[in-house]
Amino acid sequence: MIPEKEALQIIADHRGESIVILTYLGKEWPERSPVHPEVSFVGCMGKAAPFGLGIALARPDKQVLVLEGDGSLLMNLGTLVTIANMSPPNFICFLFENSIYQTTGGHPIPGQGRISFAGMAEAAGFPRTYEFDEAEAFRGQIGEILSMPGPTFVCLKVTEGGQRRPIRLLKVDYAQFKEALEKSV
Repeated sequence: MIPEKEALQIIADHRGESIVILTYLGKEWPERSPVHPEVSFVGCMGKAAPFGLGIALARPDKQVLVLEGDGSLLMNLGTLVTIANMSPPNFICFLFENSIYQTTGGHPIPGQGRISFAGMAEAAGFPRTYEFDEAEAFRGQIGEILSMPGPTFVCLKVTEGGQRRPIRLLKVDYAQFKEALEKSV
């Protein structure tokens, strides 16, 4: 299992100018990657991947990284089929699989330990799927993952990040986000 904060750091270290959309660990992400543009959907399960798809389609010139939790993805599994069907080459979903609904206090997800999220993404039509349970293996392939055309799905089997905290929504400066998106047009 990968410590979830280490998985976040690996992504942060390699994100470059990518747009980041996240539901997972939105409280910890700004500590690792203060770069914009990004949007956090913490506390809004099931919305990061479809929003990320919209951004990827609207901005094909920018790479879009979605940081999604397993509980969140379960809220909107149909998104996998839609993403694969639309096939944006600039879309990568990093799924943090810890087998719990971390946001709501650590309740187990349905099918805990019996389902394969990478298998679901592959069956939905994603051309590239990965699954990692070791940080070094993930670190060794992150460059390749980010350089290949997508859509790409990466399942990261992570350990729970320690103390559960009440949801604290991040303040998102949507004007700044919009300006950052428009700058590179």
